[in-house]
Amino acid sequence: MAERRRHIGDLQGEIQELFVELWHVPRYSRRLQHGFRPQCDCYRTDDPPTLHVIVELPGVDPATVQVVATGRALVVAGTRERPHAEGARYQQMEIEYGPFQRRIDLADEVDTERAVASYDAGMLRIELPLTVASPRQQRVPIEVRRR
Repeated sequence: MAERRRHIGDLQGEIQELFVELWHVPRYSRRLQHGFRPQCDCYRTDDPPTLHVIVELPGVDPATVQVVATGRALVVAGTRERPHAEGARYQQMEIEYGPFQRRIDLADEVDTERAVASYDAGMLRIELPLTVASPRQQRVPIEVRRR
């Protein structure tokens, strides 16, 4: 029964992600858009058992990035500021700026107290060791360090 609930939870997460992608405002509709949605990869290694999450954040100051992990979710939030161009008249505006928040549902329980994050060349890399025991459900901020 617990396995079935887990699959339903996974399915709900996938449906939420699909709706976010379907309703993501196109780049050319600037007045409705409130930031951008960073892309991410998530993979697991077995020795040691770890989830690795890579989030694409070019142009984002790592000091402004907030990473919070709970047992089954990871939230990455921050702001990408538009560079101030005094007296400039834009001919084209395609780069998305503003606040962002990306929630990543995790397939496995992780040890949030041993999680680490690093930021290098616009890529945020987060390592979340897997846990065997049921973790305490609490929000744990993860410090982002430059490499």
